[in-house]
Amino acid sequence: MSTTQTENTLLLSKKGMKELKKSIANLEHDLHRARQNLRELEKTTGHDDRFERIEKLSLLENLEAELTDKQLILSTAKLLPTKRARLQVAIGSVVDLIDQQGRLFRYTIVDSLEANPSDGRISIASPLGKSLVGKTARDFVEWSSGMRANRLQLIRIL
Repeated sequence: MSTTQTENTLLLSKKGMKELKKSIANLEHDLHRARQNLRELEKTTGHDDRFERIEKLSLLENLEAELTDKQLILSTAKLLPTKRARLQVAIGSVVDLIDQQGRLFRYTIVDSLEANPSDGRISIASPLGKSLVGKTARDFVEWSSGMRANRLQLIRIL
């Protein structure tokens, strides 16, 4: 269980929830298509088709397993609270950070499931995410990545 789950509830942003639902819809579509392909293949009785049938059955099983997993996640997922105390960083917080060169960085703190640093969403379990939790505006955040130590100042919590 991740640190962001409370009583088996997974907290997701609106974007994370939308992406999860889209992924489920795509899997349902792929599953329907795979079942159709398998039915078409069952109409033929050639020996060479046996290997293709086994391959399609395997694909079908993988799709069903992935769909079941994502549906389970969706059944326990809840949207992040929209009104939150903006005094301390917590999951769902959007933070503005500045480095010593004056460069501004904006991140949203999310669960590992929806983390995507290139999109500005960092995991609460990442080194930076862990060091941000509980901080307030004007605090300095320090963490290390490999041999390099990093230091940013938290200037705003949105």
